[in-house]
Amino acid sequence: MAELRQADSEQEALHAAVGKSRKLAARVPRLILEARRVASTVIHGLHGRRRAGAGENFWQYRRFVNGEPSHNVDWRRSARDDHLYVREREWEASHSIWFWVDRSPSMDFNSHLTEWSKLDRALVVSFALAEVLVQGGERVGIPELMRPTSNRNVIEKMAQVMLHDASERLSLPPNFAPAPFSEVVLVSDLWSPIADFRRTIGQLAANGARGHVVQIVDPAEESFPYSGRVEFVESEGFGSITAGRAELWRGDYQALVANHRAALRAESEHFGWTFTVHRTDRGPTELLFAIHGQLGAGAHTLLRSRQPARSGPDAHA
Repeated sequence: MAELRQADSEQEALHAAVGKSRKLAARVPRLILEARRVASTVIHGLHGRRRAGAGENFWQYRRFVNGEPSHNVDWRRSARDDHLYVREREWEASHSIWFWVDRSPSMDFNSHLTEWSKLDRALVVSFALAEVLVQGGERVGIPELMRPTSNRNVIEKMAQVMLHDASERLSLPPNFAPAPFSEVVLVSDLWSPIADFRRTIGQLAANGARGHVVQIVDPAEESFPYSGRVEFVESEGFGSITAGRAELWRGDYQALVANHRAALRAESEHFGWTFTVHRTDRGPTELLFAIHGQLGAGAHTLLRSRQPARSGPDAHA
């Protein structure tokens, strides 16, 4: 009997997962079109990847730092000033960026204040950013679903692997071992317990990954625009609660949200990750520019810190 109940439960879970995939599949064409529109806007606004590193194209001059090899000095530029300068080139070495989009039930929520559910906006942002990165020569992957790829049809590949993934996905990414200099983009509403969030990004940071956390929120989740008698149903099976006068809860609710967000930000900064909040009633373009600017921001510093010390008479200026 116990085995029969377990089989029924697994079958119900499978049907639920298939149903969710079908609903998402119906929306995917619209999401892909929107992602391509946003990506083209961002690409048009970018002029090179603007990161220092190994490459051929000149980027900028910067001051020489004590301890660097003397052969890094650009003597022609330095001769025009009282300081030593290094000629930096744009970063051209491709690396992998791992995306994790929260597809848990809470992400399906959207209020009357916006036309976008959190999941749809998270997918648009992730698809568009992946397109921009691949156009820039980077590789994009999804933990446990898609190995890093620079395929020009990356949006379609990402959509397909998500649609064919019948397993129940959790809010936070699994622990995996990214290659050195890889980066992780985590897009979620982040209503998970702080302890779970700390453990997840701590494990990834320990593996050497830099990360970028994006909290996607519906405007109603911040403003709490409810009044009168309201029943609140938890989307992930934790029951419901009824407020007799919901407006009396607003202050306490907003304080809880602010404290939770402050804790998320503190944990992100502790591990050297960035933290950004995005509301679904705002356009996605500004967010994409911000994340793109954060990606790779510390790559050159990290590479320099790992280079072996030179020896010999010209090792230092």
